Amino acid sequence: MSELKRLFIEPTAKTPEIDLGNVSGELIFSGKSIPENAANIYEPVLNWVSNYILNPRPVTNLRINFEYFNTVSTIWLTRIFKVLAKINDPDYILIIHLYLPIEDYEELREFDDIRDAFLPISVIISEASPSVVIKLYGTDNKFEVVKDSMVFV
Repeated sequence: MSELKRLFIEPTAKTPEIDLGNVSGELIFSGKSIPENAANIYEPVLNWVSNYILNPRPVTNLRINFEYFNTVSTIWLTRIFKVLAKINDPDYILIIHLYLPIEDYEELREFDDIRDAFLPISVIISEASPSVVIKLYGTDNKFEVVKDSMVFV
C-alpha cells in the first residue's frame, strides 16, 4: 500500500480550506462551506479519511473552524465523523476541535447539560473505538480564541 499523501484544497468564496495531514494527524477545515456541489469538495476528503484510518496517528485532531456552513456541509461532516470513529485502536484519541463565535460559545456553556447539545455527535461516535473528546473554542471577531473548554463524550 502506498503512503497516504497530504490533501490540501484551496478555499474559494463558497468552499473551505481543507488541509489533511497524514504525518501530523491534523485534519483542518476552515472558512465558509456553502458549496454548490458539495460532493466535488467532500468526496475526495471522505476517501482520504477512509484511507487515513487504516494507519492513523495516535492522536487525530479534527479542527472545524467554519465562519458559516450549510446543511449539506453538515451531512458531509457527519460522514467524516462516522469514518473517523472507526479508527480501530482503543488507545488512540480523536479530538474534535470546534471553533465558535464567543456569543455562541457562551450560549452553549449556559446549557444545563452541554453534552445534550452534542447528542447528534455522541450518537454517531458512541460505538467509536478511539477515545473521543470535543474541545470548544470561543472566538472574537478576529477569529482569535478567547475561551475554551472540553466536553468528554
